[in-house]
Amino acid sequence: MTENSAKMARKKLVAGNWKMNGNFDANEGLILGFLAEVDEQVDVSVFCPFPYLAQVGKLLEGQQVAFGSQDVSAKASGAYTGEVSVDMLNEFGVTQVLVGHSERRQYHAESSVTVAEKAVAAISGGITPIVCVGETLAEREAGRVEEVIADQLDPVVEQCAKFIENGVWNLVIAYEPVWAIGTGVTASPEQAQEVHAMIRARLNAMLGAEVAQSTRILYGGSVKPGNASEIFAKEDIDGGLIGGAALSSDDFSGIIRAARG
Repeated sequence: MTENSAKMARKKLVAGNWKMNGNFDANEGLILGFLAEVDEQVDVSVFCPFPYLAQVGKLLEGQQVAFGSQDVSAKASGAYTGEVSVDMLNEFGVTQVLVGHSERRQYHAESSVTVAEKAVAAISGGITPIVCVGETLAEREAGRVEEVIADQLDPVVEQCAKFIENGVWNLVIAYEPVWAIGTGVTASPEQAQEVHAMIRARLNAMLGAEVAQSTRILYGGSVKPGNASEIFAKEDIDGGLIGGAALSSDDFSGIIRAARG
């Protein structure tokens, strides 16, 4: 696969992370509100809280929308109160999972090694991990962006490289600058592109050009219908991991339209 064909093969992905939000009525209204925008041009997925996996799975039966969980345990089973295994997620039909979200790293002290172990567990169980990386404002101001991203990404690459087949692997990366999550502040398209290009270059150095060019890298951080088109137009940005705007069917629909181009 040439570099240009690999870029063309990277279909945009719009993934909605509901975080700790939702109820039965709101979930149904939200999903039914954006389904009309879904087509084969853009991949769409939603990540709901664990208690709503059954409901969301049923609502999405026969639809071109994937659904996933917001976390997964690296362990297969055992005395791990409150944890949810890959096998459990598979019983619900989950096909994607978020790992290493900054809120998990911050509030639950998840290390990059733990994140890598979760990614391995997901891929081993046939579930696509979306691995989140990103720096804080203090780290950016200190000029440590590349260092921080490398520290978060390298353990994942090292542990998941064994899953690469024919130049591709079942893994997505999401760049989420912590300073832009839920703050209303968005990295400029140029800032986002710079880090996405940095991530792709690091994948290239560690895994080769074919894997680097086939890997989808999403941007997350206060993406809205009004700024999505400009962000998604950048060469190395392959869609978005959407937080607040994913809770509005109108906003989420607008972002899907922006990804369609």
